[in-house]
Amino acid sequence: MSSLPIGTASAEENNKSNKLQYPFTLGIASGDPLPDGVVLWTRLAPDPLNGGGMDNHPYPVHWEVSLDPDFEKVVKRGTELSKPQLGHSVHVEVEGLKPSTWYYYRFTVRAEVSPTGRTKTAPANNSEVDQLNFAFVSCQNWPTGFFTAYQHLAQDDLDLVVHLGDYIYEGSVNSKVRPLNYTAPEIYTIDDYRNRYALYKMDSDLQAAHANFPWIVTFDDHEVDNNFAGDIPQDPDKQPTEEFLKRRAAAFQAYYEHMPLRRTSFPQGSDIQMYRRLSFGNLVEFNVLDTRQYRDDQANGDGWKPPTSESEDPSRTLLGEEQEQWLLNGLAVSQAKWKVLAQQVFFAHRDGDFDPDEESVSMDAWDGYPAARQRIVDFIAENDIKNAVVLTGDVHTSWANEIKVDFHDPDSKNVGVEFVGTSITSNGDGSDVNSNTPQYLKENPHIKFFNNYRGYVRCKVTQDIWQTDYQVVKYVTRPGASINTRASFVVEDGVPSLKQLVSNPV
Repeated sequence: MSSLPIGTASAEENNKSNKLQYPFTLGIASGDPLPDGVVLWTRLAPDPLNGGGMDNHPYPVHWEVSLDPDFEKVVKRGTELSKPQLGHSVHVEVEGLKPSTWYYYRFTVRAEVSPTGRTKTAPANNSEVDQLNFAFVSCQNWPTGFFTAYQHLAQDDLDLVVHLGDYIYEGSVNSKVRPLNYTAPEIYTIDDYRNRYALYKMDSDLQAAHANFPWIVTFDDHEVDNNFAGDIPQDPDKQPTEEFLKRRAAAFQAYYEHMPLRRTSFPQGSDIQMYRRLSFGNLVEFNVLDTRQYRDDQANGDGWKPPTSESEDPSRTLLGEEQEQWLLNGLAVSQAKWKVLAQQVFFAHRDGDFDPDEESVSMDAWDGYPAARQRIVDFIAENDIKNAVVLTGDVHTSWANEIKVDFHDPDSKNVGVEFVGTSITSNGDGSDVNSNTPQYLKENPHIKFFNNYRGYVRCKVTQDIWQTDYQVVKYVTRPGASINTRASFVVEDGVPSLKQLVSNPV
């Protein structure tokens, strides 16, 4: 093992490097599992909240993959450079592993050894798979609460975790809940974004969830700027397009630096390739979507508004023409039993005006792009695509929806289901229901469930049944909350409707 970092450095720098403090403060992670490999991630950051604290030259980072946690059965090892231009992050694309196999991994820099992580490869392509257990999560606003849901998730019986966005929040931080008295303004530069990711990744519960399972990730808006649409920021009058694209480039680079992503997602300036497809034998295929980078601007000034000719313009897109066609083509040829859309914003129609003759919908969700949604729904119906399941984050609450060809006709045909997951912490402690929940369910009969507690969503998928469990915690403003299954729903193979198994008010 080399005793000096690779690259040219002065004697003073080398002397400082020899005294490298513990660099794995942000933990480790793995992601995007394939049948023969997985991505391993870490970032060297001995001074995490102040730019990382690394010298401005590369470091060799050694990695090992083993069949056992004691690393007596090492099957792969190598060295990867942590480069200062990428914040000393490390992405290792391990190949040559066996399908459907649990592995352990770790990193070493000089004498410092990372925690041990556990990861699992995907089943062989098109192989018969009996069961897949996974959880999906979103919206982890650090200052609003403790990541208790991750503490419980890390101990669950899962094969992987899917993160649907809002991994960080870009706004100003003033923590009144967390014991770390940390304040920071809204972030704009690469250094800002790195420090914000470091703040979140220092959380021990989040680190445990990453260390125990491979993750599949995609971003929503807060990784860049609230409710941004393509190259349009939330406040275009405050951020000219040129300045916003610089900010978006910094945000995407920091996102890549902190996620277990493959080189295919390496950002190119202000663009990043995030939509992709991951298959788990013949059982589940995840279509991981990007509903931010290619969308038209929100109609009618954003917010909740009545539909207008602008929002209902058939040319409007949420995915962009290329991604939309990629999705439809993939759905048409998929051999998986369950076809999943892993995406960010509410897909089903959601009318928030309880006057039967009026409507008010979220212009930031698919309701603001109804023609784009209808193209997907019609394609599923016309091609008789079975077992379409939409997974959604963003709204900080739990919902279970049936997807209809015509949401305005309760007798219309169902073509799929949608499970919307609550936040990890965003919006604070929450409640079991809201005062208007009965009105919401009456106005939207295709919505079968609502809950306002925080937590995560667990899915157990077999060839015959998809079961979704809404796992909730009663509070996040202090640590120690227990986890409870608030409700469970099943979907039977070939029957796109929801059947509730469990209802446990907390």
